[in-house]
Amino acid sequence: MIPDTSHHAANLRGSLFMVLAMLAFTLEDVFIKAAAAHIPLGQVMVTFGLGGLLVFVAMARLRGEVILHPQAFGRAMAWRALFEITGRVCYTVAIALTPLSSASAILQATPLVVAAGAVMVFRETVGWRQWAAIGAGFVGVLLILRPGLDAFEPLSLFAVLGMIGFAGRDLATRAAPKSMTTAQLGVYGFIMLSIAGGIVWGYQGGVAPLGGGGMVLTGPAILFGVAAYMCLTMAMRTGQIAVIAPFRYTRLVFAMILAVAVFGERPDAMTLIGSLIIVASGLYTVWQSRRA
Repeated sequence: MIPDTSHHAANLRGSLFMVLAMLAFTLEDVFIKAAAAHIPLGQVMVTFGLGGLLVFVAMARLRGEVILHPQAFGRAMAWRALFEITGRVCYTVAIALTPLSSASAILQATPLVVAAGAVMVFRETVGWRQWAAIGAGFVGVLLILRPGLDAFEPLSLFAVLGMIGFAGRDLATRAAPKSMTTAQLGVYGFIMLSIAGGIVWGYQGGVAPLGGGGMVLTGPAILFGVAAYMCLTMAMRTGQIAVIAPFRYTRLVFAMILAVAVFGERPDAMTLIGSLIIVASGLYTVWQSRRA
């Protein structure tokens, strides 16, 4: 009898898409952080948002999809928009003003917050072992932040707020109408990013010439951002989520490597220990969910 390898092949493809998505997200962060060193952060966000918006609008039109979906203004999408703006503003500020390595490490706690939020929003059941893993993950975040100690960086709280915003967006996306396509969700997501950038730009002020070096850096950020979004979507629609989800944590590996190579960062022992605890907690939560 010939074994059925279709599930194995699907999981392999899904895992590869997830790794590519995490690499693309990390490269997006690198270019945004580099661009923000030369031009106003709000201008970077608006340019990035409008560029991604145009790409997803073109994709939707090529597929014959309407841009304004009839259910785009429902309650779930309104919450998604609010959390998207919060996550984008806070996390972009975090990667621009704090070490990329620590901001990326804190972001890895997002699945843990989603798991906790699913209990409150969707009444999902979580056992004590999963609650213990969630609690351990938050301890890892505290080790990176170190509140009350000399090494505490107040701006790192933006990474925490960004992580909470993205977790809320993921929960709201789960409640979004199933009839909405990836391209349509991408359109609304990048609209929110443009609005978030406008908020930051209005507060920050200033403008850089369109031909400047900082503006040039936003081009690759747009390309990697769109590629990351597409790869993530394909990953979540290919294979088993319990098998594919752990590969999200490759983003932290990529971030640590690029933070050292590009920005000369040197994560200290507490940051590395906290990162390991967050990743281990997330992997254990996924494993427990798969057993259930």
